[in-house]
Amino acid sequence: MRQRVQIEGRQLEVSNLDKVLFPEVGFTKAQVIDYYVRIAPVLLTHVAHRPVTFTRWPNGVDGQAFFEKNSARHAPEWVRSVTVPSPGSSRGRETLDMVLLSAVPDLVWSANLAALEVHVPQWQVDDAGTAQLPDLLVLDLDPGPGTGVVECAQVAHRLRERLVADGLDPVVKTSGSKGLQVYAPIECADKEHPSRYAKALAQELTGQTPEEVVWRMEKALRPGRVLVDWSQNNTAKTTVAPYSLRARPFATVSTPLRWAEVDALREGGDPESVRFRTDDVLARVAQHGDLFDVAARTRAALP
Repeated sequence: MRQRVQIEGRQLEVSNLDKVLFPEVGFTKAQVIDYYVRIAPVLLTHVAHRPVTFTRWPNGVDGQAFFEKNSARHAPEWVRSVTVPSPGSSRGRETLDMVLLSAVPDLVWSANLAALEVHVPQWQVDDAGTAQLPDLLVLDLDPGPGTGVVECAQVAHRLRERLVADGLDPVVKTSGSKGLQVYAPIECADKEHPSRYAKALAQELTGQTPEEVVWRMEKALRPGRVLVDWSQNNTAKTTVAPYSLRARPFATVSTPLRWAEVDALREGGDPESVRFRTDDVLARVAQHGDLFDVAARTRAALP
């Protein structure tokens, strides 16, 4: 069933609102759209100038999913799009036409496509649509078998100390899945600079505690260790946006944390204390504001 709605002066058609997209918790498409509308004031600040890669789950999280970078061809004419150079993975096309989610109607349009997850790069485009140098550094902490978010919190604490020593001002969020992600606003000399710096940092932590941390991806190295994934600083890669839903059974959200919460976790806190669903996240924003407010942080030059 299709319905026409008007949001901020835009006409949209939404469909199948009662379709359950997260069967474990009975979370429907209507609830997905409602969440994205309500979280828009904080989410949009982090994605409005970053070309979006969608993960779409038209039959819910138990069904088949697909990544979609070249998404502008489906978009209403009022959704802003940019043409960006195609990374090597999209053969046969020199460029991609990608959308920017910059207003509430854009989020309703994408949520109606069952684009449950929103992924963005660590760089922005300017008003002319030209890609700028990366403005964020990211280190994605992914727990290997036998480890969990508590071990990730221990590594995040070490990373924070190291980044602060280099003059950076880091923030942290949950991945919405198993791990944590540490970011810092940066200025850099060239687009490879964040990758070089992040890789060196990951190698340094691994060198200090090789039984706890790993910087290489190989599966055989992962048990009992936290992977410090530095590779998402590659300008062709993306990371899940703060406040994005994750296509996980319980409809969890990639949620910004206070560093005090990370400290409580690394000192033996309950892993469930940092697993948040949509209502939790909306309540946290009402209480704390945007804990991922990188614009208010010190933006420092990368060493």
